[in-house]
Amino acid sequence: MTDISLLLCTRNRAATLAATLASIECAIGTVADLTIEILIVDNGSIDDTADQLGTWGANRSFGVRLLHEPRPGLARARNTGLVHVSGRIIAMTDDDCVLHADYFHQLATCFAEVTGPAIIGGRILLGDPADLPVTVKLEDHPMIAPTNGFPGGFVMGANLAMTADAIARIGPFDERFGAGAPFVSAEDTDYLFRALRQGIPVRYDPRFTVDHHHGRRCPKEVVTLLAGYSFGDGALYAKHVRHFARIGAIIAGDLQNVMKDFTTPVTPCAGIRYFYLFRLRHKIAGFLAYVGTGKGSRVSRQDQLAEIGR
Repeated sequence: MTDISLLLCTRNRAATLAATLASIECAIGTVADLTIEILIVDNGSIDDTADQLGTWGANRSFGVRLLHEPRPGLARARNTGLVHVSGRIIAMTDDDCVLHADYFHQLATCFAEVTGPAIIGGRILLGDPADLPVTVKLEDHPMIAPTNGFPGGFVMGANLAMTADAIARIGPFDERFGAGAPFVSAEDTDYLFRALRQGIPVRYDPRFTVDHHHGRRCPKEVVTLLAGYSFGDGALYAKHVRHFARIGAIIAGDLQNVMKDFTTPVTPCAGIRYFYLFRLRHKIAGFLAYVGTGKGSRVSRQDQLAEIGR
């Protein structure tokens, strides 16, 4: 069995993909005692991504498998890749991330310290100081996700790894969630929920690290991003409310947090006046979209966009 499979899904990133690919090659070059395979799923790109990947994959000294998933959706693309992985450890990163040179060495070290099925998320640093400080994970110490909490943001799909036996137990990603899908986000959080329900530990370890070059520099972009995250979380509440007894407590916590807008307000970015209320409204929209009809989903996403700037 291969030691590590790295799964990278990409869509229309030909202009910037070279940095990600170069970092993968550099990180592989620092380890001689690990067998590593790279699986790249082109998720229906219409730019020069396919040509760039073909050229890169043909000239590497390590195993590269190029896959194509024409139907849009990050979760769908990941599922396409998971069918073909052979690693004992399956790692995932995004096409706007750059791996640190010791990535594979540190990844293997982290998993050598666990027994049985496990999910471990790594550190995510801001790749460009000109980008706004979002979609990063900065903690410098290991953590274990509580089994009775909400795992959203505890670890992130941009730097996520798991054992093959964890995937065998949890199954594929839910393709209704994530970028390019009706519920726009939270495919990774859904996966963590399902892992915790089955008693699979979810950990964070800062030793394996990527730099995230997400490119968001306008507050309006961040407002849209946070709205989408909350929309996806609300849909997750609806999905798991019958199977995860603590969802009710999590929802109650969201309601209580609204009071913080008046007692201890936070301002993560310009354009959101009442942050907790902002999140709650989009979570409600996501919840209703999940339990409602397809028409309800479309209306909810329009409502989400209408909230920008409020």
